[in-house]
Amino acid sequence: MTGGELTLGALLVRLEERERVITAQAETAREKIAELTELLDGLGSAAEEIRITRKTLLELPDPEPSAPPAAKLPDHRAYQQIVAVFTAADAPLRARAVCEAMDVETAPSNINNVRLKLKRLADRGILAETEQGLFTLPRP
Repeated sequence: MTGGELTLGALLVRLEERERVITAQAETAREKIAELTELLDGLGSAAEEIRITRKTLLELPDPEPSAPPAAKLPDHRAYQQIVAVFTAADAPLRARAVCEAMDVETAPSNINNVRLKLKRLADRGILAETEQGLFTLPRP
């Protein structure tokens, strides 16, 4: 035999080494397959939970539309008196008429103060300003 030729023993050693490398690669591939299988199972479970949740939500009845919260009347006594005047009134009122109904002097400063209170009540939705300076209780 020449130096370039392999002996049977050397050939068997090389085959054995190649077999070990392939076996190690196969084991690594099996481990990766096991990890990916576990990941795939987890993703499948998560997708199933989402499908069940979506189905459950679609089966729920539509919620009844909630009424907007009632506007809160300011605590000051003047606001309560103003609302009482409008509750008793059968037509829209101006600030001067509200002053008269509350037995407040119809001085310009008092009328302006009542007008500001009427505007605040209109901003809160407690009163409605039907036209410039004319206020009433809102209709349901």
